[in-house]
Amino acid sequence: MGMSVTISAAAEQDAEQIFRLQYLCFQSEAALYGNYRIDPLVQSLDSVRAEVASDCVFVARLGEEVVGSVRGHVTEDGSAAIGKLCVHPRLQGHGIGARLLRAAESALAGERGATSFRLFTGHRSEGNLRLYRKVGYQTVGTSEGADGVPMIVLEKPAGAYAATA
Repeated sequence: MGMSVTISAAAEQDAEQIFRLQYLCFQSEAALYGNYRIDPLVQSLDSVRAEVASDCVFVARLGEEVVGSVRGHVTEDGSAAIGKLCVHPRLQGHGIGARLLRAAESALAGERGATSFRLFTGHRSEGNLRLYRKVGYQTVGTSEGADGVPMIVLEKPAGAYAATA
């Protein structure tokens, strides 16, 4: 493609671009479920700022533009919850999502000591499910999101992330 997308930890000043990107990316997800109140679409900019400050957040950049993002945090049980993975619609299908996931997994296991990773994705989100399975996640159950969308829960042990590199 001749484009070099770089992956790095998000900085405070990236919050606004992440917020806008998230809003753009999750429109298609909302349409899948006929639900425009899904969490990524109703999250406030202040809430995104707070997550960038406290969580493990990575961005993909093309020049100055943030074209992808993911975030995660370690929960009480030692597993890391990873979520809000998004890649700009015009750049999907180039492995950027997998690179973002790998960066988050690596940091969550390395710097933050996570023993396993957990993801939630809507039951109709085929593209996400395909990506997660490809990089070693397995379905462990289902849950209902706060927004009423049935979610599939996927997990992977932390030791497994190197194998997907």
